[in-house]
Amino acid sequence: MASAADQLASSISLANFAKATELKKRLWFTLGALILFRFLSFVPIPGIDPAAMQALFETQSGGILDVFNTFSGGALERMSVIALGVMPYITASIVVQLGGTMYGPWQALRKEGESGRKKLNQYTRYLTVVLVLVQGYMVVRGLEAQALRQGIAAVVQPGLVFEAAGTISLVGGTLFLMWIGEQITSRGIGNGVSLIIMAGIVARLPQAIAQLFEGGRTGTMDPMLVAGIVFLSLALVAFICFMERAQRRVLIQYPKRQTARGLMQQERSHLPIKINTSGVIPPIFASSLLIMPLTVIQWMGKGAQAGTATSDWLITISTYLQHGSVLYMLLYGGGIVFFTFFYTAVQFNSEETADNLKKHGGFIPGIRPGKATEHYFDYLLTRITVVGATYLALICLIPEFLFAQAGIPFRLGGTSLLIVVNVTMDTVTQIQSHLIAHEYGNLIKKAKLKSGKRR
Repeated sequence: MASAADQLASSISLANFAKATELKKRLWFTLGALILFRFLSFVPIPGIDPAAMQALFETQSGGILDVFNTFSGGALERMSVIALGVMPYITASIVVQLGGTMYGPWQALRKEGESGRKKLNQYTRYLTVVLVLVQGYMVVRGLEAQALRQGIAAVVQPGLVFEAAGTISLVGGTLFLMWIGEQITSRGIGNGVSLIIMAGIVARLPQAIAQLFEGGRTGTMDPMLVAGIVFLSLALVAFICFMERAQRRVLIQYPKRQTARGLMQQERSHLPIKINTSGVIPPIFASSLLIMPLTVIQWMGKGAQAGTATSDWLITISTYLQHGSVLYMLLYGGGIVFFTFFYTAVQFNSEETADNLKKHGGFIPGIRPGKATEHYFDYLLTRITVVGATYLALICLIPEFLFAQAGIPFRLGGTSLLIVVNVTMDTVTQIQSHLIAHEYGNLIKKAKLKSGKRR
């Protein structure tokens, strides 16, 4: 028998959506914020020649630069004020979250609840400023050096003024983008940072598809290969949808309780644990730790004077860690697996869940309440996370490796598809939750009106 929540969810229609004014405001706010993000990606930093910048990027396109350019929605190739995107903010979040599990004072802040979370968020913002200052300055200096290396002067007037203006513009753009993401999370629908990354990928989607079919039409790519890529992409979307909905339902029993008729009834429920508890966070975290440093290394290596020790060292690192290489795939896959286990442990607290069950009288059949239940959750979660980490690593690595080895210029790989599908599903789920809450509110109002009339 379907539950009341399931029946209510199935009864939601477009008419109910039209009446949900709060939800519509959140959706319009989210849409407006994403449109603003797209506008900012076309605003270059001061002192940049757009035509020369486009020509410069074409000479260095391929590999990690294209991946980062896809995540930023094309902001990197235009060297806009948001060229660094939200990757520095994500990197800062990783550092703070890792510190919250290992550094004593930050561990105490995590246990303080909302006030501690606000302090940790403030530390994340401070660290983001430091990272953007360093990365922005290195990118600006790399742009200046490109004129000597490539002979293309993308900077109109190199010098201290350009370096200061460019660095400040990149810092301001990233911080403004971080603020937009936080506003979407609090006043809009969905996770703001994830939606910004998804919007950047979706913005590049039409161009990627057009290039794919144009290659098949002109003969530069085998039509059967184009059909195979389309089929693989559709199969990946279906597989991602299946795995994101997969869950392990743990049976929970409660003591027998006396009903109104004097009968003893035992209540049962299920605790759902998703196969992929961490969602899309592990690929984003792993990408942020690899993409931004490698992008800066590639800019600096190709911008340094040829023949120097610095140039040779940076180019060697960039070659070994280029997109699609074995070392890059190993580091990327290892990062995905690590952050899958780490973020799952952050999301699901076995000790807290076991204590809550014990307080409410719930227990797992055959498992003693308390520590035994906690150990069972740890054991179960470890096995589930192994499956989830394997799924994420395969989805992200196999398509990207095949495309890189075959030399296919198709940038919508497994990571991009995973982010788009996962964020879309999470956003739709939140929209449904708001609609269900709205319907419950209407039912409560109607019940109060009827009880008032009877009196």
